Amino acid sequence: MAENAEHADHTAQPTTHPAYPVGLRLAGRRVVVLGGGQVAQRRLPALIAAGADITLISPSATPSVEAMAEAGEITWTRRRYEDGDLADAWYALVATTDPASNAAASAEAERTRTWCVRSDDAEAATAWTPATGRSEGVTVAVLTGHDPRRSAAVRDAIVEGLRDGSIAAPQHRARTPFVALVGGGPGDPDLITVRGRRLLAEADVVIADRLGPRDLLDELPPHVEVIDAAKIPYGRFMAQEAINNALIEHAKAGRSVVRLKGGDPFVFGRGMEEAQALAVEGIACTVVPGISSSISVPGAAGIPVTHRGVAHEFTVVSGHVAPEDPRSLVDWASLAKLTGTLVILMGVDKIGKIAEALIAHGKDPETPLALVQEGTTASQRRVDATLATVAETVRTQEVRPPAVIVIGEVVKEGPDRLTK
Repeated sequence: MAENAEHADHTAQPTTHPAYPVGLRLAGRRVVVLGGGQVAQRRLPALIAAGADITLISPSATPSVEAMAEAGEITWTRRRYEDGDLADAWYALVATTDPASNAAASAEAERTRTWCVRSDDAEAATAWTPATGRSEGVTVAVLTGHDPRRSAAVRDAIVEGLRDGSIAAPQHRARTPFVALVGGGPGDPDLITVRGRRLLAEADVVIADRLGPRDLLDELPPHVEVIDAAKIPYGRFMAQEAINNALIEHAKAGRSVVRLKGGDPFVFGRGMEEAQALAVEGIACTVVPGISSSISVPGAAGIPVTHRGVAHEFTVVSGHVAPEDPRSLVDWASLAKLTGTLVILMGVDKIGKIAEALIAHGKDPETPLALVQEGTTASQRRVDATLATVAETVRTQEVRPPAVIVIGEVVKEGPDRLTK
């Protein structure tokens, strides 16, 4: 009885001892996440990257979390928490909007000795999530007890020091609120520009796309508001007007706002529409260019978009509208006559019609083609075909967006092709 009483007293008292830091190896191990909101959206990418076997239990989810489920990165059980859901779990993240469910889940974790993080009550948790950052293969994790902003500041100082070689924390100084349209690159968080990452670290509000480098959201301090602007093909989406209004509203409230976009803001990113909407309201914005997927994704797959003696030019077009659609602004007849490389973005579901149009206008049906799905990420894969076979290949290989399509003789180049 004395032992039970001591245990009860220990769990009821506020934490007086420092947390014991440890790195959890979760690859292949069951992790349960309760709640599909903003907290889950921010924490799930790191759990996915760790290789965890993740079960999400929530009646609803943000579009970005829903996309993770649709991509097979997590298993989504669409209901509320029930006692027993943490069975055999190594780690649990409790982040629902129901305090009673959070308390019940926390109690179950205590009974089953499952390490458990609670977003609503850190004192009731058995584990805390540190402020984390990554640089050159090093993961920095900082815990400061009850001061998450300080954790984030220390983390940022160390990561910045690792990047510039100084390992020195910059002096704190007041900053002027800003609006920045930041190109996050093709997906790998290391491919965002230094300036883009710096502005992201200074933001009060981040309006993020699904195709942006989502792992960067996990590095944001807890006080940063993340607005999900995910645009899932044929699914839920945040209308462009709503995105513009959100930018304007937060800017006028004096907040530092980052619009985090995949690739480059002005390459099929509708960044100019956002800049124009801000200009109408008299709000200046900074544009931070990003690495476009049109060149980075082929490169990551070993495909040079230009190559001496093979291609002296490359053309990038949007494939979101089929060639026969009256809304199309692309001159497919002229493109068929080019001898260089053709890169198509947002064209996976239209590639059959696009191939037919190019062949009809004189392009050789045997022209080589490659589809690079989820380029620069851990899930990257390359599928090769020809104009004649691509429609069937996409169907049988279950190629899905986001994917960059490269058409031309450069597809045959690359170091990995020399021995084939």
